[in-house]
Amino acid sequence: MSKRNKNLTSFDDHLDQQYGKKGTPTREKFEQEFEAFKIGVLIQEARKRRKLTQEDLALRVGTTKNYISRIENDASDIRLSTLMRIISDGLGGHLTLTLDL
Repeated sequence: MSKRNKNLTSFDDHLDQQYGKKGTPTREKFEQEFEAFKIGVLIQEARKRRKLTQEDLALRVGTTKNYISRIENDASDIRLSTLMRIISDGLGGHLTLTLDL
């Protein structure tokens, strides 16, 4: 192992250092915000694959371009019913959820 590799840390170790161990309030807040961020990215990527603008998607769903932009950029909470409409009516997809306990 070179000297350079001795200074590397795993991503989990980095998160532990930045946000605390799993289960701590700071880490839980980070994890929740990261999940919201991922939803926005997934919607944006799917929209682009379908060659839709934010305005196109908003029209299909019955909302505004501004709201779609806020969702994609993690600036807005999204209701489950709205998420389902975006995925089914707007993108022609199906939402699958899992629950980890």
